[in-house]
Amino acid sequence: MNTPASTTDTQTLGLQAKQASALMAKAPASTKNAALRKLAQLLRANVDALQIDNAKDLERARAAGLAAPMVDRLKLSPQVIETCAQGCEQLAAMADIIGEITALRQQPSGIRVGQMRVPIGVFGMIFESRPNVTIEAASLSIKSGNACILRGGSEAIDSNKALARLVQQALIDAGLPAHAVQLVQTTDRAVVGELITMPQYVDVIIPRGGKGLIERISRDAKVPVIKHLDGNCHTYVDDPCDLGLAVTVADNAKTNKYSPCNATESLLVARGVAAQFLPLIGAIYAAKGVEMRCDPEAMALLQACPQAMVLQPASEADWFEEYLAPIISIKVVAGVDEAISHINRYGSHHTDAILTRDHMHAQQFLREVDSASVMVNTSTRFADGFEYGLGAEIGISTDKFHARGPVGIEGLTSLKYVVLGEGEVRR
Repeated sequence: MNTPASTTDTQTLGLQAKQASALMAKAPASTKNAALRKLAQLLRANVDALQIDNAKDLERARAAGLAAPMVDRLKLSPQVIETCAQGCEQLAAMADIIGEITALRQQPSGIRVGQMRVPIGVFGMIFESRPNVTIEAASLSIKSGNACILRGGSEAIDSNKALARLVQQALIDAGLPAHAVQLVQTTDRAVVGELITMPQYVDVIIPRGGKGLIERISRDAKVPVIKHLDGNCHTYVDDPCDLGLAVTVADNAKTNKYSPCNATESLLVARGVAAQFLPLIGAIYAAKGVEMRCDPEAMALLQACPQAMVLQPASEADWFEEYLAPIISIKVVAGVDEAISHINRYGSHHTDAILTRDHMHAQQFLREVDSASVMVNTSTRFADGFEYGLGAEIGISTDKFHARGPVGIEGLTSLKYVVLGEGEVRR
């Protein structure tokens, strides 16, 4: 029986990645940093060319009737490209943690035992829409001494190919193997099934996209998966709070950008401040065309406002929903205890924030909300590797093992024990 061509191609990618990973694992920090700085330089030098390729993807997406938030995710604006370049430079400026030995302790036998941070090896990245993920994944792979195989969505194929060419040029110019970062050149969906079932080549899979994609990969993969299914993020407005701060942050958390997974999708408001707060935020959401899906108490307070608002009664399903659109669910709660209970029941364990002037409420929220990022008096939109100072992120993990929250360099490494002795033998 002949092996299908796509399987052969995927096996080749895997073999090349495995070979490159051995070279990347021993590459000096100066060489990896040189590749990152070169990549930043190439990105800035190719803004116009990248936008030409990106325009092809955008045109196809609009012709196919892709929703506006999804088209927005595809855009490689000069600002997006500059952010990618800055991420590369930020990574290059960071200390190299590969080979670092920590927690070295002397044992009664005389041996010293510690742990060394090492690359994972090869990771496969399967992502949709955002072409800037190509750079984020590649730059983190380079810094962490890994090799990676990237499979982007068909809607961004031209953009991803253009970016991958720059990555490989940067690797070659720095003296690193070009196969350290490989982009799957086909949009054939069968490749995804092959990539996630190659434990002989791939050490971990990182899916980044819609819930359906991530559920499928989590179900079918034969290698470990680092994932989050969705981003139903909450902002809770506490009693007491600074009303001006609460309005500003709740506005930003929802309307700064609708498509990212860290945008707030559910707004919880303490009953003691609801009558003051809801008309203020409601007027802002109404002016920006945000539909509000409300529980009866929030509905009554907002219906009394003079401004025209798009209000709908919230269903049980709304409390679970990741809209990725100008829609938000709103619920009035008794206080911090009910807010925490609601978040832990309906949330996706991604990012949740409390806006409060009560220190004890803030500490309780931080301790009891079971999410990868928990925030006080700031926007959920900050849940991002770049904003956290990680240089970039490969994704957000809502898992509790290995990596949680924005996955940066450390999330792409492992630890091995090292034992140092001077001839000791076990008695």
